[in-house]
Amino acid sequence: MRMKAPSRLPALLALLLGCGTVPAGELSFVFETRLNDRPLILDESMGTNAIGQVVSVSRLDWLLSEIQLHSEENGWLAASRDSFFISEGRGRNRFSMTDAPAGRFDRLSFRIGLNPETNAANPASHGPAHPLNPVLNGLHWSWQNGYVFLALEGKWTDPETSRSGGYSYHLGNDHMRMIVDLPLELTLPTDRPVKLRLDLDTVLGGPAPIAFGTDTASTHGRRGDPLADKLQTNAVAAFSVEWINRTPVEPDSKPAASIVLINPQATPYRFTFGRQFPPPRLPRDNPLTREGVALGRELFQEPLLSLTENQSCASCHQPAAGFVDPGRAFSLGAEGSAGTRNTMPLFNLAWKERFFWDGRAATLREQVLMPIQNPIEMHETLPRAVAKLESAGYSPRFNAAFDSPEINPDRVARALEQFVLTIISQDSRFDRAMRGKATLTELEKKGFLLFNTEYDPRRGLYGADCFHCHGGPLFSNNGFADNGLDQTYRDRGLGGHTGRKQDEGRFAVPSLRNVELTAPYMHDGRFRTLEEAVAHYGGGVRPSPSLDPNLAKHPVGGVPLPPAQQQALVAFLKTLTDDQFRPDTADGRF
Repeated sequence: MRMKAPSRLPALLALLLGCGTVPAGELSFVFETRLNDRPLILDESMGTNAIGQVVSVSRLDWLLSEIQLHSEENGWLAASRDSFFISEGRGRNRFSMTDAPAGRFDRLSFRIGLNPETNAANPASHGPAHPLNPVLNGLHWSWQNGYVFLALEGKWTDPETSRSGGYSYHLGNDHMRMIVDLPLELTLPTDRPVKLRLDLDTVLGGPAPIAFGTDTASTHGRRGDPLADKLQTNAVAAFSVEWINRTPVEPDSKPAASIVLINPQATPYRFTFGRQFPPPRLPRDNPLTREGVALGRELFQEPLLSLTENQSCASCHQPAAGFVDPGRAFSLGAEGSAGTRNTMPLFNLAWKERFFWDGRAATLREQVLMPIQNPIEMHETLPRAVAKLESAGYSPRFNAAFDSPEINPDRVARALEQFVLTIISQDSRFDRAMRGKATLTELEKKGFLLFNTEYDPRRGLYGADCFHCHGGPLFSNNGFADNGLDQTYRDRGLGGHTGRKQDEGRFAVPSLRNVELTAPYMHDGRFRTLEEAVAHYGGGVRPSPSLDPNLAKHPVGGVPLPPAQQQALVAFLKTLTDDQFRPDTADGRF
């Protein structure tokens, strides 16, 4: 059922005529999602759906906009024209409006989705904390433009048939905007929140029940898709006001103020990036300066940071080889010990939130010190490393960057952080083609089309479905996924860090920029060539408990790509190589 949008005319008249619409201040909302009448826990089996299939949810993200309140006296009043990003996985289940009108209200309405103008606008114009920043929300359609309004992904099992699989429901496109209209009793001003409930039993079960299977594995909200229409109808009916004004709003905890270290005479570093990239969240307590970046570059290549004084960060992250250790599945440490995971490239980390294959470092500043202390890497203590830098005469350079000659681990980390943040890859032949400054071959264009087209035979679509995990200008969703390498895990990946069974076998989704230069591939370097890596997704994907839903929804083994399509994909991926990272140019640049 399509609901009619509330008219804005009464609100505009009320505002113009001054009908008692005095601003009341802040109004907060809290969302709770439930499945089988229990609070949702991601990746856990949450009981059965309407037809007895066991269901779990891996992702639930959505965009909300155009909140309005209704009163008998003034009609519909626009409480907020902002957009909000709600995410179960990120714990974003509350938001506040600072300009809510005073009065008594009997209805609430909001849209799931964005107006056409906002939906079509350049996503790179939004700052790092803005709810429509594509790196923050992971909901932009990438090169296809527009946002996903509602993303619901997960797994299912049928106990009777022992069949199982994944589902990936992405509702986007302007015609998929949904209006939710709810009764309530609310008097403003108030310092208490409105609690809203989203019932996934309704989304998946009624009034139009969905039975999981091959024909209901995925949807992208295209016109004429009955599955998308069912989900849209169900989603509108799935919201309710559970209670109002019963529990005070919990104040947001504020992090302790960080100390800013910078020499007042230092020269600000000009951090530039392409127009297709959204602004990154740079550390405010470690502003980039030329002096700090130069010091970080020196430390990156300084072998004194290793126990044996023969290995630097650059030994395994070679600037002349895409910042990896070319040809090695596992790099050798200062004392000759082999590592346990493949060396990751270091470009575009300004847009990343968690580091290492298993995400165990929450910040880049934390990450850069870990290899120095790791027994199978550089195997040095921080006090000894600091002492060696002092003896080597580094104090004046620390003074130039941080206004003090003192050397300590925090300042070493800050300098390394500054340098690594400046390693940006944004000028591949693909980027130039998007700007009209280069041309792709027909084979490369075919690969690009395959890369960005879903595999959905139900709708006559036979793409490679790569963009779900590797979309956008970064060519990564910056998340963690089990991509079907193994059914049992010798390396627990993210699960080894979080301790959650559902995270076992999940590893960081790497960027595909410069992928031509960064062989071998995967966290364990098992694939020696790009062709082998692509072939894995065309027949080598193995089912496992934590397999990503966007792979689990496909046939066993993966998307059945014929050799010619795999060749086209490889050709396209090679257009993502940034010339400044090639061996004959990188030394001078970095």
